[in-house]
Formats: sequence, C-alpha cells, structure tokens
Amino acid sequence: MVKVSPSILSADFCNLERDIRRVSCADWLHVDVMDGAFVPNITIGVPVVQSIRKCTDLFLDVHLMVDKPVRYIDSFCKAGADLLSVHLEADHPTRITDALRAMEANGVKKAVALRPITSARAILPYIEQLDMVLVMTVEPGFGGQKFMEGQLETIREVRALIDKYNPSCELEVDGGVGPGTAERVIEAGATVLVAGSAVYGTQDPASAIDSLRRAN
Repeated sequence: MVKVSPSILSADFCNLERDIRRVSCADWLHVDVMDGAFVPNITIGVPVVQSIRKCTDLFLDVHLMVDKPVRYIDSFCKAGADLLSVHLEADHPTRITDALRAMEANGVKKAVALRPITSARAILPYIEQLDMVLVMTVEPGFGGQKFMEGQLETIREVRALIDKYNPSCELEVDGGVGPGTAERVIEAGATVLVAGSAVYGTQDPASAIDSLRRAN
C-alpha cells in the first residue's frame, strides 16, 4: 500500500504539536525547509526540526529546498531527520554527491528531488545509491498550488529508471496531490504521496490519509 506523508507546510504553526498529533496515523511526516534563495519563500530550520523530533515518532521526511544543501546535511541529521531530499538543481553534481555521502555517513536515508523543469534522466548518476526520488508536481516554494498534469510523464519515466536500476527505491510525489490526482499519481508509479491541504484542509485528517492510501 502507498505511504502518505502529510506536509506540515499546511499545518497551523501556532499549534504545530497539535497538528502533528492529528496526523499520527500517517506513515511519514513531510517537513519543507525553504531558504528564500533556492525558492522564493522561507519556512523553518534546524531548531524547528529538533522540536518536531521531540514530539513525534513519525518518520521525518525532510525536503531541503535550499541552495548548496551539503552545508546543512550534518545539522539536519543531528536534528532528527530520518530522510533528506536535496534538489539536483541546487548545486553542482559533485556537491550533490558530497551531500549524499554526508547522509550516508550520518546514517539517514538519501533522496534527490526534481523540479518540473528537470528531466527524469538527471537522477541517473545517483540512482543506484538512493533510497528515494522525489518528483515535484508543482514549482517548489509554496503550498496549495495546482497539480501540473505534464509531470505524470516524468513520474512514469522515473518509475522506469527505478525499476531498471534500483527497484527498492521509493518514488515520492509532492504538489497538488489529493483526491482528484492521487489515483493517477499512483498509477504512474508513486509509492509515497506528500499531501498538505488535502489532509490539513479537512475536518478529519486521519480519514483523509486513509482515503489517499486507498486511492489505487
């Protein structure tokens, strides 16, 4: 069954612990870190991830939308991340490799993320060492955006590469995932769904999570 990773970007930050507990039935918890440079928004940093780690045992799926992410790998690992995703567009390939090596050294799961402008084949230099590939179906930076239909083909292409080179690798999809898109995303090959407003925008987040899991 597909995993669901609710995005706290759609939570109430005045009541963040409460809203994390409201999704305690989820498989993972998605934490968006934005630096105002790689993307035109600023969200949270290491201290907040440390605090989140103290209030939940959920698997922390930390998405680094930051420039030159290798600089922050050790800090987010120590803060309690279980998996880190770094964007291939955020640095030179050798530095992306350095970031993945730092994750390995810290014992966390390793992932790369793709913006909609990026070809699926960009994962090829890294695919055999990855635990997950994250495909964005919106431009990173803000929650609540409309799902980009053209990204279904990118998901299919990434799925084919994973199946060929690293079948145990997860395929996560983030952006506009909800009742109207989840089934198509799963059919295209996703194994992990990031959902923000589709979970937190409902009266019953637990029910919304269950519905997404059963979308296929």
